[in-house]
Amino acid sequence: MLYIFDWDGTLSNSTTKIISCMQKAAKETGLPSLPDETIKNIIGLGLPEAIRLLYPEASSSKADDLQVHYVENFVSDDANPSPFFPGVMKTLEHLRDQGHMLTVATGKSRKGLDRVLKNLSMTSFFHSTRCADETASKPAPLMLEELLGEFSVGVDEAVMVGDTEYDMAMAHALGMAKIAVTYGAHHIDRLKTYDPVLCVDEFEKILTWS
Repeated sequence: MLYIFDWDGTLSNSTTKIISCMQKAAKETGLPSLPDETIKNIIGLGLPEAIRLLYPEASSSKADDLQVHYVENFVSDDANPSPFFPGVMKTLEHLRDQGHMLTVATGKSRKGLDRVLKNLSMTSFFHSTRCADETASKPAPLMLEELLGEFSVGVDEAVMVGDTEYDMAMAHALGMAKIAVTYGAHHIDRLKTYDPVLCVDEFEKILTWS
């Protein structure tokens, strides 16, 4: 089976860090600071897409400045990577030992994902990864299509595991099975509209699905 995991909010407990870095960047850029819940809504999107959704009235130069400040803040804060949610590493290792292919489909940039994987000593852990700045941002299904093609597997041989409706929507577009985690950025009711095959409140419970 090809397992495709979202990163932020699914594997990594980074939601608070993302929110604080965006709020700090807005202040530095002279844009209004937004509530936590508003920023949580864009987690999972590529950064340019997230900024356009958060600040649709911002000029291109202002949006670019916000992106620069956000990246600077996040890189600084992420020198100590956000921890995985409980049970994540144990579950990933179990799936890999069982012969499953493990991949990541994330709204992070390639540079950002590579940095965190290096800091976690996991550079070679996943069989493949896709990032928002090298393909289409979620909820477009292109990164999933690319992973299916890379491993020459059918959509019925893969499952998307995520915490946002963007994860669910891109898998739904392909008819791919979806596992929703309830502890991430989006409320579980939003994820349930995409008919996930399983909803879990603890990561290791994905092992109950087959």
